[in-house]
Amino acid sequence: MHVLTVLDHPNPKSFSAAAAGAFMRGATDAGHTTELADLNTESFSPLWSMADIGDDTPPDVAREQDRIARADAICLVFPLFWWGMPSMTKGWVDRTFRWGWAHDQLDNPEQSLLRPRTGVLLVPAGARSDEIQTEGYLDALETAWTKGTFGFFGFSPRKLELLYGSTGSDARRAALLEQAFQCGLTLPSPDNPRA
Repeated sequence: MHVLTVLDHPNPKSFSAAAAGAFMRGATDAGHTTELADLNTESFSPLWSMADIGDDTPPDVAREQDRIARADAICLVFPLFWWGMPSMTKGWVDRTFRWGWAHDQLDNPEQSLLRPRTGVLLVPAGARSDEIQTEGYLDALETAWTKGTFGFFGFSPRKLELLYGSTGSDARRAALLEQAFQCGLTLPSPDNPRA
């Protein structure tokens, strides 16, 4: 498979960048080819504008759509930011998966216009797992992202992989990087809708 990893963090030495690297090493070790879209380094504009709702696809969006077209699997790596996506990731999602290109209806999140791709959200989170689960945040994220948004984009199978406690000890961070590596190493193939 060809795996596209989309990284959103302004610091190239961040834990998110390290997690993206570990994931890509796992995917490479599994025999997949990998490609990195580093949104901050590439200065992707997250600003949704009138140009994005016209008939012509803006050149920067067309470039991202070409990357998606090449990919059999997509992994989005971003830190959990105010219980959501940081603006760069949200803008990439908003601008790239355009109406009429990725989806054309809202009734059924399993009816994407795109072919199935394996989708992974690899999300470092400073909070512990019990804090996120007890307060209902995990259910909210699963509903918004896994059960909602990413079905419209053809992510099947798809999963949310939270890297809990990423601001913890060195040992904790090493264990989370191993988790990210294993996620890449065991990446499943896209679902075949004709099977």
